[in-house]
Amino acid sequence: MRFLQNPPRYLFFTGKGGVGKTSIACACAVELADAGKKVLLVSTDPASNVGQVFGVTIGNHITAIASVPRLSALEIDPQGAAQAYRDRIVGPVRGVLPDDVVNGIEEQLSGACTTEIAAFDEFTGLLTDARLTAGFDHIIFDTAPTGHTIRLLQLPGAWSGFLEAGKGDASCLGPLAGLEKQRTQYKAAVQALADPGRTRLVLVARAQAATLREANRTHQELAAIGLSQQYLVINGVLPVEALHADPLAAAIHQREALALANMSDALQALPQDRLALKPFNLVGLEALRHLLNDTPVAASTAPSAVPTPQAPNLSQLVDDIAADGHGLVMLMGKGGVGKTTLAAAVAVELAHRGLPVHLTTSDPAAHLAQTLDGTLDNLTVSRIDPHEVTERYRAHVLSTKGAKLDAEGRAMLEEDLRSPCTEEIAVFQAFSRIIREAGKKFVVMDTAPTGHTLLLLDATGAYHRDIVRQMGDTGVHFTTPMMQLQDPKQTKVLIVTLAETTPVLEAANLQADLRRAGIEPWAWVINNSLAACAPAAPLLRQRARNELREIEAVATQHAQRYALVPLMENEPVGVQRLLDLAGHCLAKV
Repeated sequence: MRFLQNPPRYLFFTGKGGVGKTSIACACAVELADAGKKVLLVSTDPASNVGQVFGVTIGNHITAIASVPRLSALEIDPQGAAQAYRDRIVGPVRGVLPDDVVNGIEEQLSGACTTEIAAFDEFTGLLTDARLTAGFDHIIFDTAPTGHTIRLLQLPGAWSGFLEAGKGDASCLGPLAGLEKQRTQYKAAVQALADPGRTRLVLVARAQAATLREANRTHQELAAIGLSQQYLVINGVLPVEALHADPLAAAIHQREALALANMSDALQALPQDRLALKPFNLVGLEALRHLLNDTPVAASTAPSAVPTPQAPNLSQLVDDIAADGHGLVMLMGKGGVGKTTLAAAVAVELAHRGLPVHLTTSDPAAHLAQTLDGTLDNLTVSRIDPHEVTERYRAHVLSTKGAKLDAEGRAMLEEDLRSPCTEEIAVFQAFSRIIREAGKKFVVMDTAPTGHTLLLLDATGAYHRDIVRQMGDTGVHFTTPMMQLQDPKQTKVLIVTLAETTPVLEAANLQADLRRAGIEPWAWVINNSLAACAPAAPLLRQRARNELREIEAVATQHAQRYALVPLMENEPVGVQRLLDLAGHCLAKV
């Protein structure tokens, strides 16, 4: 593997959700440890599944992996980091300042911005504090899906610049209280990230047009902030020898070949590795040790036919959604499970029935326009662009609050609005505006990958608690966005997953998180199922057989209702193919 030749101390694995970052990062860590190196594997993903891959509980502390000598792991827990961060700031003044002042400080520190800063604080510490990583030869970062990663890697520069200029006065006063002390640490983090002798960034993609577009965007954005030492790994490529006169396998191979041929010149120029699709799920040590091995892994003898599960299709779920006439439909889940495609399919199916629909996304990396590739009566499309809504919010604050200020006050306000925290406020406000539309029409929202969505819900919850505190004793009727999300008559949450061990576990964890927030998922959607397609190729048949247990678990243990969506021979792009996807009859596959 080219990306493992002469590896520097720090390796980052990033890419669109679902491309296999975690599996490759774990396999890389195992290979380096097996070669005699002491390795620390760090997950910066709020929805980390490193522990699931190794079958151990890791958490927010360095944990030795007993089955792999010289390997340790750490999962940066955003919520745990945020609590520790709050305790460091609030602890010294508790009992010294009046309770109402202390409560006010805690409230300032309750939002998603604090969570982001706290996780970032831990991340930079690993890059710069020799005491934390003493004794390790390599630090491997398994990062969150692309948008969150870009945000994380931009933060050292963003916070450093913000602190250099002065920390403003309002939106992030609480969170920023602890940042001034870290100025030197953040500067050192910027230097470490930009040094190719210390840091190598590995872009992970699949042989799919969407993930390669995302990899190209990531490549450009990271190069723009000085991270130019990049490698490309294309994961899960269907080997030619696996086709076996199977029309589905042939269609997949053709689709992958076309995507690779159309890859951008910038990606083509990067050092590149390709990993073949394996017949097994990438969970457990044995599977990890085979992942980076070029030797073909033979599929075990599979039955001549895999029983096709009898399950509802997506159109049958839409029947129940359409009966309400309006409402918010949110598709949530791990990155790479197909939320964008399924959100578009649900929206197209509803619009095709003559119902007014607004299709939108909170995922910075989503490509709704490319997925739709056309227009349809009754359907409008938008996206919450973090940069756009942030600039709009800044302009609004300057034209209202700023209009009454003198030159010095306006300059301070402008500085405050350059804080990275401003984006949190702006995205939340845009999210809230879209939610309100669902009282009159259908709003179908494609959400960002799990961790990013939970941070948005955290901001929604913080706003809700603030409004309840202010309005609770006034007798005035009020409704917050969180109250709407918690009302099953107004909001239906569809959890999207794949029929694989890790995605199902992560979907179950997401469901538990939502329930703790008072949000009950309405249905699950199992996407891209091979078991629903009756494949003939042995490798695909083996993978289809592996799916049956996970489909059964969803049907009997996790979901109140569910739908099974087959892997399509043709990529589901365009209105007609999306309609085919939604209404595909499993009995005819």
